[in-house]
Amino acid sequence: MSEPAGRLVGRVIAMPADTNPEGDIFGGWLLAHMDLAGATPAFELAQGRCVTVALDAMVFHQPVSVGDEVSLHATVLKSGRTSIRVHVEAWKRSRNEAHAEAVRVTEGVFTYVAIGDDRKPRALPGALPGAAA
Repeated sequence: MSEPAGRLVGRVIAMPADTNPEGDIFGGWLLAHMDLAGATPAFELAQGRCVTVALDAMVFHQPVSVGDEVSLHATVLKSGRTSIRVHVEAWKRSRNEAHAEAVRVTEGVFTYVAIGDDRKPRALPGALPGAAA
């Protein structure tokens, strides 16, 4: 059994209101929680406001069911002059099974850009002038 990569940055329980007609959790619900999870290390690195500008390499491995506990893990992959790329994994654990093992359900790479009060990109603290965005 593999282990989650990155640090734990969030945990949430999947609820009935988050399902499609077949009873599975909407991918968009999971995506929103992953975006928030990825933003945690991005905000820390940027020391302030960031916006999501891209999502790539999103893969859904397993469905999430009502009652599952979803844990979100994030790893900063790279930072540039204004941008931060974060790999996010979501793992589920059934709350209906005693001693259930966690299973990776999805992962993706999110790109965030640090912005200022004017909502325009700003350099990350400590970024080298002329570095790639």
